[in-house]
Amino acid sequence: MTDQPPSRRSDAHDRDEAIRALALKHADCDDPRDLSLIEAMIATALRLGRDEADTSELKLISSAIKELRYSYRVFRPWKNRPKISIFGSARTPEDHPDYEAAREFGRLMGEAGWMAITGAGDGIMKAGHEGPGQERSFGLRIRLPFETTANEVIASDPKLINFRYFFTRKVMFVSHSRAIAALPGGFGTMDELFEALTLIQTGKSHPMPVILLEGDGGTYWPRWLSFVREELLDNGWISDNDLDLVEIAKSPADARDRVLGFYRNYQSSRYVGDEFVIRLRRAPDADFVRRLEEEFGDLTTDGRFKVGGALPRETIDLHLPRFHYHSRRRDFGTVRRLIDRLNEVPVRDDDPTGTVEPET
Repeated sequence: MTDQPPSRRSDAHDRDEAIRALALKHADCDDPRDLSLIEAMIATALRLGRDEADTSELKLISSAIKELRYSYRVFRPWKNRPKISIFGSARTPEDHPDYEAAREFGRLMGEAGWMAITGAGDGIMKAGHEGPGQERSFGLRIRLPFETTANEVIASDPKLINFRYFFTRKVMFVSHSRAIAALPGGFGTMDELFEALTLIQTGKSHPMPVILLEGDGGTYWPRWLSFVREELLDNGWISDNDLDLVEIAKSPADARDRVLGFYRNYQSSRYVGDEFVIRLRRAPDADFVRRLEEEFGDLTTDGRFKVGGALPRETIDLHLPRFHYHSRRRDFGTVRRLIDRLNEVPVRDDDPTGTVEPET
């Protein structure tokens, strides 16, 4: 029973029925679960009026929803293509070794069938588009008082998206990527890199490789890693296993191999209830699983790993083997090492090593 008086219960019921009728008539949505979420968004918008939200708050929320909706629509035709976000400075000259490394890395990833997402500016962002070419590039431009134009590679392409807010832009960088590559840059590059690492570290993002790359003779990432070790790790602000979330590549080819190697056997992962489900191309045998339990059993609530088909509560069956366990929902650097070990399951002669199937 609700504590609301009858008149308020009646008003709430009438409002919910009106929202439901509106959604049914105009949302053009057949999935009951999706329709329920659309109804919830309409109800939230109406509550903002009752909350007496001021105009600036309403503008922010309205603009953010519009940006997210439009961005997802732009990405949707390429939903099943693997993508990598490339971060780096807009100020890097075109004759700089970092620029050349970004361009070559983008080219190699394009040849492997991947698409590149950059911030659409000049410098490393332009190099990240030049490598794979316009057809395999997305640009996520932020509107600023300076650096106001997109680079010439992506400027005329419909896959260029303009953002008012950094936070909606960063949602798109991470949510559409199966890997992150960072090259040297300033505050913006550090913001994007640490945002991605924080989301992966806390389990708010799916696991993915985070690769640090620079041109020949560079010292940026070794010195950055020294700072992280000496100031963050040694002071206890992060854990040892957090350093497993990031890796320094020796060259563009090495960076490509590290990304593709992450998907050598691993395909994707999902929570199904309290089970962490890892979809694989090849299932490990019983001996392999026992070794993993000895090495990574602390990730589980009961020390056990299981292998089988799709779980009953999974909504999508990709016809791939499942490796799953009751998760403690922590230590995601160790989860990364577990995935690395699962990628050591022997390859069959017909295995499509390095390819990435759609993540659904």
